[in-house]
Amino acid sequence: MSMPSLHVIGSREMGGAERWFVRFLRAMQRAGEPVSALVRSGGDLASHHLAGLPAAELPMRTVWDPLSRWQVSHHARASHAPIVQTYMGRASRLTHLKPGRGQVHVARLGGYYALHPFRHAHAWIGNTQGLCDWMIQGGLPANRVFHITNFADPAKAVPPEAVAALRQQIDARPEDWLIVHPGRFVRVKGHATLLAAFAALPAEIGGRRPRLVLVGDGPLRAELETQARQSGIFERIVWAGWQQDPAPWLALADMIAFPSRDEETLGNVVLEAWAYGKPLVCTAFRGAREITAPGEDAWVVPCDDPPALAEGLRTVIADPALQSALVAAGSRKVVESFGEAAIIGQYRSLYAQLASGG
Repeated sequence: MSMPSLHVIGSREMGGAERWFVRFLRAMQRAGEPVSALVRSGGDLASHHLAGLPAAELPMRTVWDPLSRWQVSHHARASHAPIVQTYMGRASRLTHLKPGRGQVHVARLGGYYALHPFRHAHAWIGNTQGLCDWMIQGGLPANRVFHITNFADPAKAVPPEAVAALRQQIDARPEDWLIVHPGRFVRVKGHATLLAAFAALPAEIGGRRPRLVLVGDGPLRAELETQARQSGIFERIVWAGWQQDPAPWLALADMIAFPSRDEETLGNVVLEAWAYGKPLVCTAFRGAREITAPGEDAWVVPCDDPPALAEGLRTVIADPALQSALVAAGSRKVVESFGEAAIIGQYRSLYAQLASGG
């Protein structure tokens, strides 16, 4: 039986959590679930990403603004949705629903955030087991904390001619080995480590010329550009900027690099690399330790260690057999453990349980 649910997020800009928000709602829609969204007025989500989804906008000015809190909570109550699911701190702090009124407030956490903005919810979802354990250790009731991981967005078909045009656009030579990293330019993504590792690579590995493609933007851009110039690698990097649709860039990649720092909770890029059939080199951040099998579906190196990351990149670039093995294992895992239907089924079951008072 389908169940209406309202999903509330207060972000202004796009990032991994916001991309997941859209993917999740569209998957629920495909499963026949009546979902609706409440997002921040004038933000990227409202402007570019919610076509075909029932959605409303509110200012969500600050978490201390009583009018914003009243507006969000009133909208949630007026929706009469049995499940109101919030994402990250702003939306969660602005949403207040009284228990026993036919609505359950579910806070979904995708990171190790301070817990006080989420404690007033009625139930909590974490996308890794480690995150759920941490929430329970932080005082949330164990019987109301639920682990449901992310599903991998199926790879979008990108015509070969579109990939060829993109290679031409970035002036890629036939011998170039394109190392693609999608991610917002913030500390947790480990860009500084990636640039230092890339600077340590030789100009040619096994007849291939490594080039780095950074798909993203953010507050660290100027700092990273300065680092690249000082390291003499600026001209070997494609600064692709934020892409509303990263699929062509993922299809373009010869390899995905994901050098996040330890606090990265899950890392959707890991799932994307597997879904797009690309060899993956990543660091041993929290999420990777939980979902990867090092040496089997990903080449995993320590966090914040440029020499180790450089050696990992070099090892995979130089070994076609290893590349094929990583891709094959990753493709199997993304289907078996991170399929859309299975994850949506878990959400539907949980919603039914919570709405019935379980």
